[in-house]
Amino acid sequence: MARILFVNQYYWPDVASTGQHLTDLAEHLAAHGHEVRVVCSRGKYDRGQAQAPAREVRAGVEIRRLRATSFGKRRTLVHRALDYVSFHALAAFEVARSRWADVVVTLTTPPLLGLCGRLAQITSGAKHVHFVMDLHPDAEFELGMVSPRSALGRLLDWGCGHPMRRAEANVVLGPYQGARVAAKGVDADRIHEIPVWSRADEVTPIDHADNPLREAQGWSERFVVMYSGNAGLVHQFEELLDAAQRLDREAPEVLFAFVGGGPRRPEIEAQARALGLSNVSFADYVPREQLSHSLCAADVHFMSLRPEQTGVAVPGKLQGILASARPVLFVGAERCESADTIRDARAGLTFTPGDGQALADAILALRAEPDRRRMMGERGRAAFLETFEQGRCCEAWRLLLEEICGSSVEVEPLPLARAA
Repeated sequence: MARILFVNQYYWPDVASTGQHLTDLAEHLAAHGHEVRVVCSRGKYDRGQAQAPAREVRAGVEIRRLRATSFGKRRTLVHRALDYVSFHALAAFEVARSRWADVVVTLTTPPLLGLCGRLAQITSGAKHVHFVMDLHPDAEFELGMVSPRSALGRLLDWGCGHPMRRAEANVVLGPYQGARVAAKGVDADRIHEIPVWSRADEVTPIDHADNPLREAQGWSERFVVMYSGNAGLVHQFEELLDAAQRLDREAPEVLFAFVGGGPRRPEIEAQARALGLSNVSFADYVPREQLSHSLCAADVHFMSLRPEQTGVAVPGKLQGILASARPVLFVGAERCESADTIRDARAGLTFTPGDGQALADAILALRAEPDRRRMMGERGRAAFLETFEQGRCCEAWRLLLEEICGSSVEVEPLPLARAA
């Protein structure tokens, strides 16, 4: 039995993707007999939600929530930086004083969190595994927020890269991300590829006729193109808004639905208003237990990634889309984790950035071909079950951590009840 400490800004009941995936992983490990503790923030990814208690145990996982600032994602970059700095300070103190864990797993929210894992190595001799959900400061470099040649850029590069070079393992989400990590001087035998996941029993295909959310949203007679989740700085929406403008009068039954939030959502809403679009709607995040109904309310899904962000970010929304058995339309680099998966599974279509006309044409073609949509969705669901199902991915994590810790626990998983 190993004592495993996870450090990440977000955890259950938060809606952030990193928090949801960490919850799945921590509970999987606890169900297999390991002692699991999570250090996270009491602040919320989506402001306006009630704070969870400072300490509790859920599904065998001990949760310690730190009193970091909680301005949330919808405020300015300065507010987000304050959230990050306060969480860093409290998390470092918690890790340094506890000396409890055999292995410390750090995620990448906030950036530089790998330094907590390096601190644990120095102060207690714990092993360190870095879970690279997003690659920093590469994201900031590619967005032009920080120059890699500046003093700040060099400091950030060392602060993020040094813990990865010294960690016992770095878990990346795909081969392009792995190549970027290797370019930072990380030994190949310290890089392990495990994709993010969704749960087969949580996102299951639902026919429109059996989905009350379609009627509740007024979508019964609409062909819904959905963007679900975080509208982040690494994503691009110019092509989707271009397609919406082209189809606003030509095909008024087509609806472009944004479900979620993120730093770019206000910008997208403002652009839709400026263009006078009547075929665009916006809704907030749905609770995780309603995710299946939300994803399956779409006829097709849209996702994107700026080409320069290849290997920096790997959008985790693809797994839920594949699980819902809906086709996906992707705008981004021809070769990246998302495009390769969609192409190999034949679960959707990929587009060159800047070609909104091609995207609009594809939407009209798929609207007219329900059998083609169905086959794409079925192939996507099969690819999900083969590669991206939660049990398979979390089990790969368990085996890796047990190998690093030199421990193995052979017990049957506990029948954990999910919280309502």
